[in-house]
Amino acid sequence: MSDTQVAKNKAFLVKKGIEHSVFIPTETGLKKSILDATQEVRTHFDLVGFHDYSSQEQGPKSKIMKNGYLVTDTEQIPTSMSLYRPITKKGDPRMWFRGLASFAQAGERVAIVIFSGQAYLFNISTMDLESAFEIKNKIGEVLAEILEKNNPIAQELLIRLRDLAQQPIPAIIHGDTAVGMAVEHALGIQANSNKEPDYFGIELKSSRVKRRVSQSTRVNLFAQVADWNLSQLKSSAAILDAYGYEVGNERKLYCTVSAKSINSQGLCFLVELEEDLVKERHIKDEVISEVAVWQGEKLRERLKEKHTETFWIEAESSVINGIEHFLLKRVRHTRGPLLTQIVPLIAEGVITMDHLIKRNAKGRVSEKGPLFKIFPQDLGKLFPEEVEYLLN
Repeated sequence: MSDTQVAKNKAFLVKKGIEHSVFIPTETGLKKSILDATQEVRTHFDLVGFHDYSSQEQGPKSKIMKNGYLVTDTEQIPTSMSLYRPITKKGDPRMWFRGLASFAQAGERVAIVIFSGQAYLFNISTMDLESAFEIKNKIGEVLAEILEKNNPIAQELLIRLRDLAQQPIPAIIHGDTAVGMAVEHALGIQANSNKEPDYFGIELKSSRVKRRVSQSTRVNLFAQVADWNLSQLKSSAAILDAYGYEVGNERKLYCTVSAKSINSQGLCFLVELEEDLVKERHIKDEVISEVAVWQGEKLRERLKEKHTETFWIEAESSVINGIEHFLLKRVRHTRGPLLTQIVPLIAEGVITMDHLIKRNAKGRVSEKGPLFKIFPQDLGKLFPEEVEYLLN
């Protein structure tokens, strides 16, 4: 199948909120029954608590075996999976799946999904996941099972909200936050001022207005300064001094940095996927200067912090015996982003970064970013699809 089909399959996994990683078996790897565990795979395994290569000792005695499945249109083939770090060299992480050579050819893309502590492999170069899901062949059955059991907390919350929607809920306060406070009180959630999600990791919000976003305007994902310890330049002020420009009595650096092109200030990204680093560089007259560095781990942390799984609850208001009541009508479920995707999307130029640095006439430097952004039409490459449920 074409790269277009591979991209379609990856988009389907993101849309359904299925965290995954992709590897490409080589001809040598298939013959020798050995594969590199790439940074994408290692990050995935670590994020979902499947395996941490960084804490694994080198050598055959430290090899770890796990179970998994090679999933095809017609069957779910059991496989054993080995995870190890050889004595040779630096102990670069390795992995192997029994039977892989008959499941995928060299150069094809294989997606790994971790479910119930086991690895499920899908050859996304030879299959159409969306079609399989619709016709419910063996691939579709496995995907449906993963989705059904992937988020029991959300399913539990949805059941509880449907129970509450059977009759109006009385308000306990007046004002704009009355709906949210009434729902939380009915669910037995104590009011607090901390920033933790409301219901076992899920944020609850009430909104009567759906915000519409222009498809031509990038949306902010989060702001995150560079890791100054790893960076050549040690502050936003230093970057401004090196690459800013004068506007009246101020000095500014307002620009977009991308991995796909060099901007007018000579700045661009170089993404080191295997090092899990995003590097900003300056290129002029073939001279390359290092500017700043972001660690992938920090970017994933910030993305997770800023975009939690959320239930957006809508209710109809009425007054009963002089007290406002709310009848829950529907909920929109927006899930958190797939954290494994952010660094690859920066590498593809899908996610970009804006510098917004300024020094005023008094010499004070301010930095509103760096802001990592994405176009609305590309949100589906990072966030699962929004699902709406009617409550009554």
